[in-house]
Amino acid sequence: MNIYLDDSRKDGRMHELLLLLQEHNISYHLFNKERLDELIPKAKHQGVIAEISQHHMKYVTLEDLVEVDQKNDLLFLILDGIEDPHNLGACFRVADALGVTAIISPKDNAVGVNATVRKVACGAADSVPFVMVTNLVRSINYLKENNIFIIGTDDTVKHTIYQENFKGSLALVMGSEGKGMRRLTKKACDALISIPMMGSVESLNVSVATGICLSEIQRQRLLPQT
Repeated sequence: MNIYLDDSRKDGRMHELLLLLQEHNISYHLFNKERLDELIPKAKHQGVIAEISQHHMKYVTLEDLVEVDQKNDLLFLILDGIEDPHNLGACFRVADALGVTAIISPKDNAVGVNATVRKVACGAADSVPFVMVTNLVRSINYLKENNIFIIGTDDTVKHTIYQENFKGSLALVMGSEGKGMRRLTKKACDALISIPMMGSVESLNVSVATGICLSEIQRQRLLPQT
């Protein structure tokens, strides 16, 4: 890992960052703003740039996650074709906060983990495993074969998140921006749920909708066993 800092920044947040780097014995380089701009000419760096190798990212396989951990209830977040890196980054943050085992995404027609995703994720892209699969429906069927219940989100169904039982291992499927889930993905789900809308807007941002659904899942899981 290489850390590059703007040598003109003398504010409190930069001072805290320097102390943190020194505490963990992480080396860094002081550059002027012009030099930092040259490193990432198409992005806003705010005076801090971290260069991270690909091997630091938690790319794993479904088999790694499903077959190793048989004792605990698993919670997967399946993103069916999210194309906006800001949305993916925000989904990483929500997934980290609400105990998601891993995020699953198709390799085609979907954004991967890039610099924008990492910036928006604020570290969650390194804490939440990210599984990119060639065939999403085949991967969903693999999860079903391993007793993982698949719940898709669809704003046209009447069955809401507050009527569904979220106990046990499951995967929550969120559709892409504007299009929702693809037909075959929806067909592969064991159940479909919606978020009840009480205002004038018809839909929510995918990361907001993900947060609402995951929050309800964890609320139910934290209820005392009866």
